[in-house]
Amino acid sequence: MPRYLTLGLVLEEGLPLADLRRIVASIAAAAAEAGMQIVAGDTKVVERGAGSGLFINTAGLGLRRPGVDTGIANARPGDVVLITGTLGDHGVAVLSQREGIAFETLLVSDVAPLNGLIGALLDAAPGIHSLRDPTRGGVAAALHDMARAAGVGIRLEESALPIRPEVHGACNLLGLDPLSVANEGKALVICAPADAARALAALRAHPLGQAACQIGLVAAEPRGQVLLRTRLGGERLVEMPLGDDLPRIC
Repeated sequence: MPRYLTLGLVLEEGLPLADLRRIVASIAAAAAEAGMQIVAGDTKVVERGAGSGLFINTAGLGLRRPGVDTGIANARPGDVVLITGTLGDHGVAVLSQREGIAFETLLVSDVAPLNGLIGALLDAAPGIHSLRDPTRGGVAAALHDMARAAGVGIRLEESALPIRPEVHGACNLLGLDPLSVANEGKALVICAPADAARALAALRAHPLGQAACQIGLVAAEPRGQVLLRTRLGGERLVEMPLGDDLPRIC
């Protein structure tokens, strides 16, 4: 349950004030959407050419929801794996802007505050076993972390993965695996089968979870591995990403 945020700005000499006003207004709107208060901050100005325009540094403080344990080591064989929405939107959107790649459909980052969505999920199904945000390294990295921590295997169904056609197309063009592309406004949920229907109903009732779906199951074997059952009926290993397809921006 997020509560407070600090905001430190490092400004390069010559940064247009109009840009700074737009950025600060966006920060204020995002904080209000997440129910956060910005309670402290600092501003420094560095000489021209030494600051890359603008650096933003934050630190957050929140409260842990009582009685909830959603650690990544809690997954158990027989559990189901849910995702709260489509995969790869953020990474492909940012990469397309950086590289100047034009797509027929404009892709927009999925960045969003998830505390409201997760709060609704936990209200409906407080016994959720594990939660994880699939940011750096995407779904592949997050599920590998969960499988290794819990000592279980995770099996995904390719036909169940919610991936937009334009993300599929961009990944094919760039030689990327959508499972390894970064997301910012999505969450992975692992829960008992008995909680899956309630969890999905709660997620789909929220504006940020309308495309939530089940994408796989937790198994006893192979321990620490993630497998994908393809549309053709075969099975392949989902590898742990060894690097970042998208250079860091945060």
